[in-house]
Amino acid sequence: MVGGEAKRTRPTITHRAGGGDVVSRTGWRSGVAVEPSIYAADFASLRTQLGWLLDAGASVYHFDVGDGHFIPEITMGPIVLESIADLVHRRGGVLDCHLMVEQPARHLEQIRAAGGDSVTFHIEAEGEPAETIALARDLGLEVGVACSLETPVELAVSAAGGTDFVLCMSIHPGLSGQEFVPEALGRIAELRRLLPDDVAVQADGGIHLGNIAAAREAGANLLVSGSGVFWNDDPAAAYHGLVKAAGRCEA
Repeated sequence: MVGGEAKRTRPTITHRAGGGDVVSRTGWRSGVAVEPSIYAADFASLRTQLGWLLDAGASVYHFDVGDGHFIPEITMGPIVLESIADLVHRRGGVLDCHLMVEQPARHLEQIRAAGGDSVTFHIEAEGEPAETIALARDLGLEVGVACSLETPVELAVSAAGGTDFVLCMSIHPGLSGQEFVPEALGRIAELRRLLPDDVAVQADGGIHLGNIAAAREAGANLLVSGSGVFWNDDPAAAYHGLVKAAGRCEA
């Protein structure tokens, strides 16, 4: 038993924070997905903006959690996650949670209870990644590991056993709006070469219309964009532009 729940695999129908049975999306990691990063949203109209993006077909949303220790910024937490989980899940969406925190295992139960579908933690913050991966699995979360720009990609690959994806930072973890670091393209390509085919590669940071195709061609199939979506007059149109540039037509 973990957190009062029996160990289980991911269900097709699940009960979420906020109430209601929703159909869980499966297989979102196997295709190409543009993930709007909620940290860059206008929080005064967050649910409205998410509604626009859901109407536009966006189905995977990146949720950044920063604790003020692993990164200087304090970003969002379970309360914000819970406030949007009902909206996203009722429309068939996925909340992909990126933990930029120290001791990430401490936060997994809260993320799951608040409505998180997947969780990614930094190998720089976790001395026993296999234990955290196992705990995430026990809680019914899909799981990935993340590596910062200074971390050799081989360390991420060695820590990735049992994961669903590996996140390659293309900026320094923290603030939205940073410029994409070109060296990340080689790191993405190396990850794609070294990882098994069934482990997805996620790119996060500074992705916009001018470089999303390059990140995709390097081997990333999960493409996180914050300012490239939300820092536009029409986030839905910006999302569609990124999808087109990445070579995917969403239904």
